[in-house]
Amino acid sequence: MTQQGGSLQQAALVEARKWIGTPYQHQASLCQVGSDCLGLVRGVWRHLYGPEPFEIPAYGMHWAEMDDADTLLQAAQHYLAEIPIKSVGPGDVLLFRFSPKHVAKHCAIMSAPLRIIHAYWGQSVSETSLTPWWQRRITAFRFPD
Repeated sequence: MTQQGGSLQQAALVEARKWIGTPYQHQASLCQVGSDCLGLVRGVWRHLYGPEPFEIPAYGMHWAEMDDADTLLQAAQHYLAEIPIKSVGPGDVLLFRFSPKHVAKHCAIMSAPLRIIHAYWGQSVSETSLTPWWQRRITAFRFPD
């Protein structure tokens, strides 16, 4: 749970940094054991609020998939607060889609201007640049108070 005196976004960022170096493992969410991009966000959620609000169903690892249901986006819209891109700051959650016609299949936590913490196939949880390629694919959210 968050400590008094610190902002929720700051607490989210501090927790996300603890996950750096966690090996990539599809559908996992255990700090320093195994995680994917969603597992990182789930772990930060648990740190901030306690147990997750629902069991995460199985999902595919290929984020360029096309599907009728934008499940990740729908869950983010239900449990997080959507914010304008220009308001994004450290500790906020970013969702990405391969193109406008694809569903959101990747997420990260903003760590600094143009920096994100995320996990992806072949890489451990790491802090990387938010390149223009990623910037064109963002929907942004904030952990709710």
